Amino acid sequence: MTGRRRTRTSSPVLPRPVKATLLSAGALVACASIAVGCGVIPGATGGSGDDPVTVMTWAPEKTAATNMPGMPAMAMAYARWINAQGGINGHQLKVITCNDHNDFVDAAKCAQQAVDEKVVAVVGSYSQHGRSFLTPLESAGIPYIGGYGVTNDEFASPLSYPVNGGEPALLAGLGEQLGKSCGPVALARPDTAAGDQLPVLLDSGLKSEHHPSASDQRAAEDATEYSRQTRQVLERATSDPLKRGCVVPALGDRTDTFMDSFRRDRENYPAVRMGTVLGSINQSQIDATGGKSSPYEGSYVTGWYPNASDPRWDTMRKVIKEHAFGDNRIDPADAGVQTTWIAYTVLKAAIESLDGGEVSARTIQRALDDGLKVTTGGLTPTLSWRFEDLIAAVDFPRLINADVTFQVVRQGQLVTARRGFVNVSKSLENAD
Repeated sequence: MTGRRRTRTSSPVLPRPVKATLLSAGALVACASIAVGCGVIPGATGGSGDDPVTVMTWAPEKTAATNMPGMPAMAMAYARWINAQGGINGHQLKVITCNDHNDFVDAAKCAQQAVDEKVVAVVGSYSQHGRSFLTPLESAGIPYIGGYGVTNDEFASPLSYPVNGGEPALLAGLGEQLGKSCGPVALARPDTAAGDQLPVLLDSGLKSEHHPSASDQRAAEDATEYSRQTRQVLERATSDPLKRGCVVPALGDRTDTFMDSFRRDRENYPAVRMGTVLGSINQSQIDATGGKSSPYEGSYVTGWYPNASDPRWDTMRKVIKEHAFGDNRIDPADAGVQTTWIAYTVLKAAIESLDGGEVSARTIQRALDDGLKVTTGGLTPTLSWRFEDLIAAVDFPRLINADVTFQVVRQGQLVTARRGFVNVSKSLENAD
């Protein structure tokens, strides 16, 4: 991993959140345990000997906005698999799940529940309310391993151990990919304070390829149709008749709604191509929207990990097949499911590194801080959270993995556009 050493000595500036608060889908926090249901989990602090180790995974489910049900479902399948093999160093793994409902109050409640249950870590989770959940975790010394990277707070907290570059790396990487291939680029994004970050990150990648900045089209995050916005971005993407333009929808769960309008209006702009990121699109969506005739055909896609059909995912696929019991919330092509798998790989490595000693939030944090190197079978670079492994981006002081993958939709299939990983740390370091 080259180009990652930092020479800066000043204190980092705490970044702004990437996502805005979405509509609350309820005030109650739902929880579940893999073994005993909702409530207090015995032996939650772990320990020496054969004491169980308890962790938490949270994500929004059944809300009016972004939903990530596959992440807690993957966590529970992972625990069934690892426990069937005797646990980790003899410790059975127990998973508590929590629904944050895309609400900052419920996100804080999930974190407080983690504190009350004395979990040793929160693992492989998604929440748009970083400050709400990180404050309780930091106060209790509970590490946050492998969050989705949807808030900048995850790349600032000393208790956060990200496994990917989050949305910052995806947008910067997409900018680099489009900068090589597109004429005018038009971005459609949420009209929120958090959405204001997206053009900055996309432009950082475009500028690295000496490409003009993207035009910026704002849209309501919870709209039910986007016909006006699709016409505007299509007009902007075709503003140069000599170059083939690209449209980038970055509207989270509302990307599908945007695409309904885009499909109709695109007939008048057949030369326009799309750019997007994994999380906004996956193979299941391409199949559901027509395969070869999908509006995603020809799209440039940036992801964190190898293509979902890559053999490096075979173990995860086997675990899902044998231990998820047909749970249709788990899509192995979903970036959230993949992130949860990698996050639990880190947890397992951290516990194993303790060599039979006490398993607690404190000892796991110490193992990660002391330079533990985690290999993920080639799904990511080797992960380590030492100071020298961090990139020199002021807004993302905890970001260690700035590698992304370039993919493209060809003949209805999401396939690799460029072999190997592309490191976007320079674009992130130069983001204004």
